[in-house]
Amino acid sequence: MRAGLDAVPAGIVLADEHGRPVLRNRAASVGGHSDVLVDEAVQRLLAMAVGGQPAEQRLQLHGPPPRVLQIRGIPLAGGGALAVIDDLSERARLDAVRTDFVANISHELKTPVGALAVLAEALADSDDMEVNRHLALTLVEEAHRASNTIDDLLELSRIELGGPGEREEVSVAGVIGEAVARHRLTADTAGVCLEVTLVGAKMVVGDRLQLVSAVANLVDNAVKYTNPGGGVRVSAVAADGWLEISVADDGVGIPARDLDRVFERFYRVDRARSRDTGGTGLGLAIVRHVATNHGGEVSVRSREGEGSTFTLRIPLQEEQ
Repeated sequence: MRAGLDAVPAGIVLADEHGRPVLRNRAASVGGHSDVLVDEAVQRLLAMAVGGQPAEQRLQLHGPPPRVLQIRGIPLAGGGALAVIDDLSERARLDAVRTDFVANISHELKTPVGALAVLAEALADSDDMEVNRHLALTLVEEAHRASNTIDDLLELSRIELGGPGEREEVSVAGVIGEAVARHRLTADTAGVCLEVTLVGAKMVVGDRLQLVSAVANLVDNAVKYTNPGGGVRVSAVAADGWLEISVADDGVGIPARDLDRVFERFYRVDRARSRDTGGTGLGLAIVRHVATNHGGEVSVRSREGEGSTFTLRIPLQEEQ
């Protein structure tokens, strides 16, 4: 019976007719500094259940790591009571991601959808071919802007919902090659030189799709904010058990006051330029989530007017 109870994922505490715990399974031993809060709630609910009154309580523990627990006190026939502790942390996280997704997409699509409606009305009322041509081109731009926003929101939600993702040995050269290939044409068209350098980095353990997405967003960001004739340098270096992928550019740079906020969702340093380049303000948020999912970090060094260097740092081995 002990082995069977220990196999149950929910915490179980059995109490006698006086409310004293006589049996706990493994999941009921939660560990950490939140033991006192959980034990107090369990004891209180068991006392109520022994008196014949079912009761429950939801606990939000700030951690780290943050957790959400649902504790129920259940009276037992013939005396005694049972406390069941359900960990709802993952369910709460997924609910928060879904809520954020709906709020974000509603907010961000309001502007381009409104612009599409206004442009369509103007197009319908105009008989001037040159004006109609200009309106039609602007319609296409706004439609692409809305499409890019939806794509980035879906990508961010996929990474958040998917967590660490599928772990496997991934070729570093393959990840960077695929990420750079996505933006090679854009760079060539903009007159920006793309260079790649690999030093001692061959394989890394991680989710290939997430890593490609992170590097591609860094390259995309660098190309968009680099003027014609400038360069973007992508490098990967393996040292001391860590892989560092850096993307450096000769672009406009980032003001010091904005460095701490560039990884926030929808934060744009230069909103006017972001509109010209089609930026959604989600690319760097995606990079940050990928870094977190792989037990790493992303950082930035920049000087306004001289360019920026973003560095994605992740452990080479999963167990690290």
